[in-house]
Amino acid sequence: MNEMIDFVLHKCPIGLIILDKKMDIVFKNKKADIFLKRFELPDDVINIIRRIFNAIDDKRLDELFPGEIYVFKKFEGSPSNWRFRFYIYEKDDPLIYILIIEETISNKLDMNDIRKQYRLTRRETDVLRRVLDGLKNIEIAEELEITEQTVKDHLSNIYIKMNSENRLTLLRKLLGTPNMNS
Repeated sequence: MNEMIDFVLHKCPIGLIILDKKMDIVFKNKKADIFLKRFELPDDVINIIRRIFNAIDDKRLDELFPGEIYVFKKFEGSPSNWRFRFYIYEKDDPLIYILIIEETISNKLDMNDIRKQYRLTRRETDVLRRVLDGLKNIEIAEELEITEQTVKDHLSNIYIKMNSENRLTLLRKLLGTPNMNS
């Protein structure tokens, strides 16, 4: 059970935020914390949370929200699309669970094939995945709990193994886009 709790808290690739009726965060896992350091919850999400709690108070939740509740969002400075999925816990003190799902470029690629093809280590693959998702070195270091210098060292190895000069040439190679200067 402790391993499962540790996974949800620290390793789960999906962010989880739990809000109470006062709109206070009563729980967030590591992925949600990283998200909240980079972005604020969008106004659309805040408005839906308020509407859900009002619907609970008015006993009209099923009428006003008959199906699944999602918000899709693109943030400036992020290459990813973000999906927010709402779950409602309707007991004496209602709570709203928000799953934050990042739809990334690396999710569209077979990272295992890339790792094998270029003989990348598991850690180099972890770094490459985050580079593809648009993270900065410091953000990669924070997510992987390593130093920024270690990220740079892994990137140097990746550039050599993949015969690339920089992040842009890595992206072009993996996404199959031609070099504009050719």
